[in-house]
Amino acid sequence: MTESAKSNLLGMTRQQLEGFFADMGEKPFRAVQVMKWIHQHGVADFAAMTDLSKTLRERLALMAEVRAPDVVYDQGASDGTHKWLLRLDDGNCIETVFIPEKDRGTLCISSQVGCALDCTFCSTARQGFNRNLTRAEIIGQLWLANRRLTPAPAADGRTPPRVVSNVVLMGMGEPLLNFDAVVDAMRLMLDDNAYGLSKRRVTLSTSGIVPAMDRLKKTLDVALAVSLHAPNDALRDQLVPINRKYPVAELLAACRRYVREERHHQRITFEYVMLEGVNDSPAHARELIRLLRDVPCKVNLIPFNPFPETRYSRSSDAAIARFQDMLAQAGYTTITRRTRGDDIDAACGQLVGKVADRSRRELRFARLEGSTGSPA
Repeated sequence: MTESAKSNLLGMTRQQLEGFFADMGEKPFRAVQVMKWIHQHGVADFAAMTDLSKTLRERLALMAEVRAPDVVYDQGASDGTHKWLLRLDDGNCIETVFIPEKDRGTLCISSQVGCALDCTFCSTARQGFNRNLTRAEIIGQLWLANRRLTPAPAADGRTPPRVVSNVVLMGMGEPLLNFDAVVDAMRLMLDDNAYGLSKRRVTLSTSGIVPAMDRLKKTLDVALAVSLHAPNDALRDQLVPINRKYPVAELLAACRRYVREERHHQRITFEYVMLEGVNDSPAHARELIRLLRDVPCKVNLIPFNPFPETRYSRSSDAAIARFQDMLAQAGYTTITRRTRGDDIDAACGQLVGKVADRSRRELRFARLEGSTGSPA
């Protein structure tokens, strides 16, 4: 069997691994054993999986592999943020960012090579779109981060706690346009035999693909963030062009459905980038207050992070503080996100990577709903 024909076990969920071992004539419990080696211990060499028989280890070495994207560079920022540039098999590159905090470590993961949505304030959108990431390429970002960030075992053999405690799918791409691969990767993040993250610590961020939001509600319970950025259709059409297909009223209705009934304990996080003279006035704040009045939510205000040739500027600190105060006075939990990693272009909206643009932008919206599948 050639190297390229080997099955990459890194991206397989427990059910998929059980099917893989069943095809080998092995018992289903082998799936859990191998999952723990791969995802909990970061082991890629089957020979090191000592609770498997020697015969099985040798068979796995012939038939399978554990392969993540290659790290081109690991760049650290002055505030402790890390950004990795990862090279994929086809030569495209993506970026992944780790943001350390006192009480958590958040990994920002990419889901596509580039992005087709063309949000005007985002540098990723300027690269165009090449393809969806595979399951292994998505979960491989978490696998690599854990391997690189988690300290070595202590002298007494105890495994240190993992540094990555939260995952946000807020990197390159629109996650809901790569639905199947993204959901499978999140299943691994939540699986106690893999990463065991709480469903409140895995957040998917979307620009508002309404049918896929409804599908996600029925498929997997994770936190949802929505890139809103404007309180009305006229302005959002300019900033987030997908709004022309799924306007604000439809988007907000989908948000209400997402938190309704069995998810009444959950709130939507609305992301709102602060652009000077564009969406940051008191009138915009009042309009946003009215818009969100019946949606359980919190609001993250994001100071705009500039990139070359952008036509936008960051709102002043005074304008952001005034906007936040107006929302807080109206009863909304509102946080101004602290800019992290901007000295290495790792801040929100700055991820670039290296993308061979294959998109035909004039056709992308017509094809969006048909592009939510993904390769394995």
